Amino acid sequence: MRHQRVRNYLLGIVLCTFISAGGLSVSAQTPTPSPSPTPQTSSTSTLEHDFFKNILRDQKAIWTAPFHLHGDDAYWLAPITLGTAAFIVTDRDSADEMAESHNQASRIISYLGTGYATGGIAATFYAVGRATHNQRARETGVLSAEALIDSAIVATAVKEVTQRRRPTAGISRGDFFDGGSSFPSGHSIEAWTLATVIANEYHDHRAVEIAAYGLASAVSISRFTGHNHFLSDVLVGSALGYGIGRYVYKTHHVKTSAFGGEEEEEEQSFNHSRRWPSIAPAYSRSARVYGVALAWSF
Repeated sequence: MRHQRVRNYLLGIVLCTFISAGGLSVSAQTPTPSPSPTPQTSSTSTLEHDFFKNILRDQKAIWTAPFHLHGDDAYWLAPITLGTAAFIVTDRDSADEMAESHNQASRIISYLGTGYATGGIAATFYAVGRATHNQRARETGVLSAEALIDSAIVATAVKEVTQRRRPTAGISRGDFFDGGSSFPSGHSIEAWTLATVIANEYHDHRAVEIAAYGLASAVSISRFTGHNHFLSDVLVGSALGYGIGRYVYKTHHVKTSAFGGEEEEEEQSFNHSRRWPSIAPAYSRSARVYGVALAWSF
């Protein structure tokens, strides 16, 4: 029995290494699925129109990412792999310690990582963006939905392969390939996927970034403190979610608006600087007027 458990741990570590590489390396790749977007005169080339095509491209990039690793990837891959391996070895002990305390707050917080909550947030961004003609909110909704579907596919596939038993499974808790569904944490991967897309879209608003990553961290921690997952499940799920969310944003983010060809980055920069006055020289040679114009938008 002990030899079987050791073999499960070793196989789990190998899987963690491969999966972590796959999830995180997609954020390090240079996206090359399509040329840079240009102003469009028709509605046939939009994020909505290419939604399912982009998901297929994403899946190809995600599952082939481990075969495109470079030497520099060791800087982030090594700590993730070693951390996951250390957690797998100590998962039973840490989970048993956590089982002694019943945390009702963990169950409530973990709801934020459900498909209903994450999908609802993505849908809200899209609906508000369409209703108010806010291109950034609209794109946030589309990319969030795309990334969440990517994450759900990855999480489901990995769970089916690893079949790890949950902390509440008794004597077989933590065992891989034993009919379980613990590895990785689905709530963590969904929460971090959504948070990463939102944080990247609103990178010029520090409060939004902190709130997004803070809530994702809270969801991940709650899955452990609520005795639903092991620490390694949470770590790998969070890492995969971050990698997938970042890849989807970096690959499909539209830098040039399809409406009027105005640069979205310029609009973001303007919104970020609205709190400061705009100063420009003002003169009229015919009226012999010279001075400085001060404008403050709020």
